[in-house]
Formats: sequence, C-alpha cells, structure tokens
Amino acid sequence: MQQVQTWEPHLLAMAYEAAHPPKLHLPRLIGDQSVRQQAYTHCETLTAYHSRSFHMASGLLPAEKRRAVRALYAFCRVTDDIVDNNPDTAVTKLQEWRTHVFASEPPANDPVAVAWTDTRAHYHVPIRYAEQLVEGVTRDLTQTRYETFTDLATYCYSVASTVGLMSMHIIGYSGPDAIPYAIKLGLALQMTNILRDVAEDWERGRLYLPQDELAAFNLTEETIANGRVTEDWREFMRFQIERNRSLYAEAWPGIQMLNGDGRFAIAAAAGLYQAILQDIEQHDYDVFSRRAHIGTWGKLRRLPLLWWQSR
Repeated sequence: MQQVQTWEPHLLAMAYEAAHPPKLHLPRLIGDQSVRQQAYTHCETLTAYHSRSFHMASGLLPAEKRRAVRALYAFCRVTDDIVDNNPDTAVTKLQEWRTHVFASEPPANDPVAVAWTDTRAHYHVPIRYAEQLVEGVTRDLTQTRYETFTDLATYCYSVASTVGLMSMHIIGYSGPDAIPYAIKLGLALQMTNILRDVAEDWERGRLYLPQDELAAFNLTEETIANGRVTEDWREFMRFQIERNRSLYAEAWPGIQMLNGDGRFAIAAAAGLYQAILQDIEQHDYDVFSRRAHIGTWGKLRRLPLLWWQSR
C-alpha cells in the first residue's frame, strides 16, 4: 500500500472540489462548422509547432479525441505564453483571455477559444479545472521561489495535474478513483519540466527547485547562476530524479482506468517524458549548458514497449 504524502490531501481536495462544482458551467457547442474546423486546424498546427512529443502522443488517439486534446494543449499554451512572453501586460491580457476562453460563445476570430469552448461543451469538462490552471500560471507573475516540495506540488497541480484531469474527461475514465493517479502523473510531468528547464527558468528570474532541498545538499542560488555541475549538484539531481520516477510509477496504474482507446497515448506521453530523466543522467546532470531531450528515433523505438505496457 502506497504511503500518503503530506501534499496529497490538499491536492485531492482541490481536484474533487473542481470535479463537483456547485452548478454546471457548460458552454454551447460551436454551431458554425467551418469556424469550428478552422479553429481545430489552428490548434493542430500550434501543437505540432510547440511540442513534438505531445503531438506524437496525441496522434495515437482516435481523430475526435485527438483534436480535442490538441485544443486543450492550445488553451494551455496560449495561457502560458501570455505570462512568459508579455510579463508587463500579462494581467490585462489574461483578463481579456479569460473573457474569451470562459465565455459560452467565444469570439469567432479567436480560434483557440473557439476550439477549446467546443471541446469543453462536447466532453463536459468542468470549468473549475481550467480556472485552476489559469490561476496557477498567473502565480508566475508574483511567485518565483518555493520553500518546500509541498509548496511546489500545489503549483504543479495547478499547471499540470489539471491538464491530466481535463484530459480524462476527453479520453473517458472509470470513475473518481482515477483522480489521484492523474494528479501524480501531472506532478511527475511538471517536475520533469522543472528539472530539464532549470537554466531557462533561471533566465526568466524563476527557480522552482525547493529551497529547503537545495540547502540540504549545500546548494545556493549562486550554484544555479554559475551553472556548474558539482558533486553536490549531482547528488541533489539524483534525489530529484528518484522521486520523479517514483511519481511516474505510482501514477502508472491509473492508465488502466482510462478508456481503452486512450491508454496508449497517455502511456506514450508518460514514457517519452520520463525518458528525459535518463537523458539528464547520461549527460552528467548538466541542465545548464544543454536542454535534455529525446530525438525522434529515441521516441519511436520506445513506442512498442509502451504500447505493450499500456495493454
């Protein structure tokens, strides 16, 4: 039996609250077929450009679910880009974005809002999950450090676990028992992002690594600024990667709670992302001078085993 971590009860409470809102906020399906098709095509193009791994994994879904999760990706991408690319005007732009993306009838000239609104209506995705994501991304405007992993886990839930919880509504799942697994997979994926993007985040003035854990390994922010791989840094990264792999392992049984036509896609997303950890190890934990990644062949050769495991 898995031990309940200190951060889990709070995240579960957030997830269950979002799954059962006081009243249902469902938008309308987009009636104009040409507008709807153009919107989904835009989201497909955006996904292919920004994330080859997600584009490959989502390509394993049936066509209708594939375009829906790519609309979800586009919603997340636009929200994230508003904060990352326009920090001086982000508050105003986020307010405008919220009026578009949470409207029952979004403006026809905003293709991502159109596709995501249509997806939410079709799959009955609870609006509170999307609101939690926007709130989490907005935190990047004011919070750039996290004292403990428990603090960081709340952030990871908001920006990543919510994506998994929304994806479950698109793919289909067996019931509420799947929620804790989706939360853990979101944490695992976001922590992989954090470990991979230390240098990039530092350039933006952010450091997501827990402050108390850095101190426990005799590391300071000067270590990050200098970008030096020391033995203390290696030990710190070994600890982070071990916990990250444990999260993936604990999340894995949840894949069997998804509808059969979506299991391979989620297994592929989890497996391909987890492979980034191995790439970090193979390059001596240097996340300062290079960005860890898995090439196209590396992804393709992993898919048969991931397919077998997802069965």
